[in-house]
Amino acid sequence: QLTMSLNSSTLLNEETSQETKRNTKCLESLELQTPSSFQDNPLQRLQLASQEVLEKAKKSGRSKCPQCSSSRMFYCYTCFVPVETVPTKDIPTVKLPLKIDIIKHPNETDGKSTAVHAKLLAPDDVTIYKYPCIPEYEEKRHEIALIFPGPNSVSVKDIAFHLQKYTKKSVCDGDDDCSREPFLKQAKIEPKEEEKNLNECISGNRSEGTRLKKIIFIDSTWNQTNKIITDERLQGLLQIELKTRKTCFWRHQKGKPDTYLSTIEAIYYFLVDYHQEILKENYKGQYDNLLFFFSFMYTLIKNAKCCAGKE
Repeated sequence: QLTMSLNSSTLLNEETSQETKRNTKCLESLELQTPSSFQDNPLQRLQLASQEVLEKAKKSGRSKCPQCSSSRMFYCYTCFVPVETVPTKDIPTVKLPLKIDIIKHPNETDGKSTAVHAKLLAPDDVTIYKYPCIPEYEEKRHEIALIFPGPNSVSVKDIAFHLQKYTKKSVCDGDDDCSREPFLKQAKIEPKEEEKNLNECISGNRSEGTRLKKIIFIDSTWNQTNKIITDERLQGLLQIELKTRKTCFWRHQKGKPDTYLSTIEAIYYFLVDYHQEILKENYKGQYDNLLFFFSFMYTLIKNAKCCAGKE
């Protein structure tokens, strides 16, 4: 019995030692891993500013919001500012080609929302509204679009064409026949001819890419969107759907397709497509830093799952 007890003790000590080594290795991995170290990380090719400031903040733990003094990690999601351990000068700033309104559902949990990332990283171009307090968009329908999937949604590359339906005056001001009224209201014009004429007008307008001035995003769970999307103030707006992108969000909602993106992903991917399809410019990472916080959190959570043995 003594021998068995000694053997059991020895085995227990060996197992404990091995477990300690595994935990140490996992913790070292957690400290050293970066987004680019994951072979299957779809965010690894982003051109991001240094995330060293976030690494340091992670090690020091939660800190105070400089405005409301609440205890937060990285940033305050109610004041839209970094915490004391994350100097504003170390956070990248992104300049956007158009303005963005984010309409947040009142029941959306502040701490789980990625909408604040956009406000933190593009403060001059992003405004967050808490529903039902939203602007009136009726008079600006010809220069505003709403990102939302649906049967009437169009792709990004078709924005310029479809916005013509909302203009009070055609882009071809110098052509009486063209500027008399919007094409879709002219009688006895075949669809193909209509599209041809409209494309000619659009191609002749050098400001085509700047016609769209604002994009609206809804920040809520998919089950909560109905209350906002059916609001009369959003009716009649051009709807755009991002059909080819897949989410990396760690809180992806069960039963929904992987093309349903988190708010910050939707903003980022829309801007990339807009830059290429509408502005007709090569994309060189201009908006990558919109995923500055998102990619860092993605890495932390993926590492945590690895250490927990879930993957």
